[in-house]
Amino acid sequence: MGSMADVETAKRNAAIRAVADHFNPSARYVGIGSGSTIVHVVEAIKAIDDDRIARINFVPTGYQSRQVIYNAGFQDVKFDSLPKGVTIDVAFDGADEVDEDLNCIKGGGACLYQEKLVATHAKKFICVADHRKLQSRLLSKWPSIPIEVEPLACRSVIERLESLGSHKPSIREGHMQKAGPVKTDQDNFIIDAPFSTLLLPKDIELSNSLHPTHTGLEGNGEDGKWEVEKLAREIKSIEGVLSVGLFFGMNGEEIEKAGKRVGGQKPVAAYFGMEDGSVVVRKTGETERTLPPIQG
Repeated sequence: MGSMADVETAKRNAAIRAVADHFNPSARYVGIGSGSTIVHVVEAIKAIDDDRIARINFVPTGYQSRQVIYNAGFQDVKFDSLPKGVTIDVAFDGADEVDEDLNCIKGGGACLYQEKLVATHAKKFICVADHRKLQSRLLSKWPSIPIEVEPLACRSVIERLESLGSHKPSIREGHMQKAGPVKTDQDNFIIDAPFSTLLLPKDIELSNSLHPTHTGLEGNGEDGKWEVEKLAREIKSIEGVLSVGLFFGMNGEEIEKAGKRVGGQKPVAAYFGMEDGSVVVRKTGETERTLPPIQG
């Protein structure tokens, strides 16, 4: 594992590549997510010499990202102030973990609800992260699924999560002693729910093809085995849950092809800065590729 300086360099490299590929200075609305990686995204945008950027409305996913936008000298607009019918041109955000199918775990920074609002209202969501977040399956390294919950419902939600197979779900506490539970920008609590490594549909298909005479694996929690989308929908159905930190299903481009305007959760592409300076790119429908280190 490299030093934190190496990790920050990896994040910066991923941000530079992602912005070069997906930022258009003529865009009207650009989503800016939360977390340390996004600082590098904003810096990469700021480094572009184009007067049109001053006319862009940047849509933050919370207080922290609004400050990053403000400090860069950009113009911000709150999500609930977007004009009727407007779709965000592109949204850049990080992730806590990303799998082979571009499903994401998000919410380590407690901004998952606003992050999901912005992602689902963007024509395309671009994920920017470092090599630690690049995994084949969700919950390979990241320990739990963040869930935003109305405070009064926390106990009943925890009981239901335990019945679904979560191993000791708990309310996230602040870092300072006696600080109490972490509160989101909506004054809700975050429950971190550990589960076993999540399956992809192809895992279920492979298992059933290898064992055709056995009762088929469905990914509905049998023996603690959940498929990403099935678990996400099950948790979202619990009374008191505002948002689940699993980003799954279609992406923005797929939503548009289906004749819809909003609703895509997954990124169109994900950029991961590696320890050797290269950047790995996962993109829907394409083979994973590695871009060489940035020169200069």
